[in-house]
Amino acid sequence: MSQAPIFPGTVSASGRPATLGVMGGGQLGRMFVHAAQRLGYFTAVLDPDPHSPAGLVSHHHVQTDYSDASGLAQLAALSDAVTTEFENVPAGALQTLAGRRPVAPGAAAVAIAQNRIEEKSHFVACAHVSGVSCAPYAVIETPAQLEAVPAELLPGILKTARMGYDGKGQVRVKNAAELAAAWGELKQVPCVLEKLMPLKAECSVIVARGWNGDIVGFAPQRNVHVDGILAVTHAYESNMPAALALRAQAATKSIANHIGYVGVLCVEFFVIDDGSEHGGLIVNEMAPRPHNSGHHTMDACDVSQFDLQVHAMAALPLPAPRQHSPAIMLNLLGDVWFDPQGQMRTPDWQAVLALPGAHLHLYGKLHARPGRKMGHLNITGADLAGVKATARKAADILGLPGLDGI
Repeated sequence: MSQAPIFPGTVSASGRPATLGVMGGGQLGRMFVHAAQRLGYFTAVLDPDPHSPAGLVSHHHVQTDYSDASGLAQLAALSDAVTTEFENVPAGALQTLAGRRPVAPGAAAVAIAQNRIEEKSHFVACAHVSGVSCAPYAVIETPAQLEAVPAELLPGILKTARMGYDGKGQVRVKNAAELAAAWGELKQVPCVLEKLMPLKAECSVIVARGWNGDIVGFAPQRNVHVDGILAVTHAYESNMPAALALRAQAATKSIANHIGYVGVLCVEFFVIDDGSEHGGLIVNEMAPRPHNSGHHTMDACDVSQFDLQVHAMAALPLPAPRQHSPAIMLNLLGDVWFDPQGQMRTPDWQAVLALPGAHLHLYGKLHARPGRKMGHLNITGADLAGVKATARKAADILGLPGLDGI
C-alpha cells in the first residue's frame, strides 16, 4: 500500500492549508492535535461534545455524532487525511471517510479491536509468526456455548465482546454457577471467557507502521493497574527482563504487519508465571491508537507516540524514537480533586511543580469526578534512582496509588 505524503505548511489550489482530521475529541485527540499543529498542520476534530478537549484546541470542530452523514462529509471536506483517537468510533464511519480521504488506521483494523472475539481470533491467527498467543478462552454467545465451556477455563474472567475498557464489562468467576450468573448480569451479550492466568506483571508495546510497511516502535513499558485503570507506567531499561522485552516488541510488530496496519498501535501483554526464570508472555488486547501507557514518550523521548501518529497518517518518514531519560508516568484521575471527606479541592500543584523533572499534562476537562482521566504526570531525570524518588514524592503529595515497592 502506498500513499502520497501530505506535507505540513502546504496549501491546496483552493486555498485550504494541509489539514489532518481526527474522529474523537478526548485527551488522545487533544494531544494528537497539539503534535500536528506543532509541525504546522491545521486540524479538524469530529466530536459531539461542544467542550471536548480536542475540539477546544483545534482549528475546526465538527460537532456531530460519529455516524452523522453531514458531519462525516464536512470532516472529509476539511481534511487531507483522517485518524481516530479511540477504538469505539463506528467502523462504518471510518469506511465512509475512506471513500474520500486516506484513513489510518483503517476500518477493518479498528473493527478487530472493537470486538474481543475478533481480536482473539486475530491473535491466534498470527501466533505462528508473532510467537505469542492469548490466554485460553471460549466464546459465549448462546446458552449452548455457556453449557459447553470446558472446566479447565475456570476460574476465569468473563468479558463483554464489545465496549469494555478500564475494567468495565468484566467479571471474575470461579465456577460454572458464577459464570452463568455473571453472563446473566451482563444481559447475555456476546462475551469471551478467559482462563485466569498466574499473573506476574503487565506490559505494553507501542509501534507505528506506515503506508509503505515501514515500522518503528518504543521499548516496552511495565504497567500497574488499580481497580482496572492504569495508575503507573514504568518506562526505563530495567523495567522488565531483556529477553521478554525483545519478544514483546517482535510480537507487536508481527501483529501489526499481519493486518497491514497503518498508524499507531498499542498491544498489551501479560507476563505469567510459567515456571521459567523470567516468566512467559501472552497477548491481552490491542488498541488502534496512541495509548495511556505511552504518555511518557512526550517528555522522555525525542519523538512521541503522537508525533508518530501524525507521521504515519500523513505518509511522512517514521523516525526511530530514542528514549533519552528514564521515566515514570502517573495517571491523574478525578479522585485527586477530592479530599478524604469527598469535598472538592485544588490539587497541590505548587508542590508538584517544584519537583525536579515533573511534567504536568492536564487535558482541559472542565469537571473532575472520581475515575475520570483528567491528566498525567511524567517524571523524568538523569538517573533511575532520582526518577523513582521524585515519583514517590509526587504520589505522596497527590495521594496516588500504584507505587508500592519501588
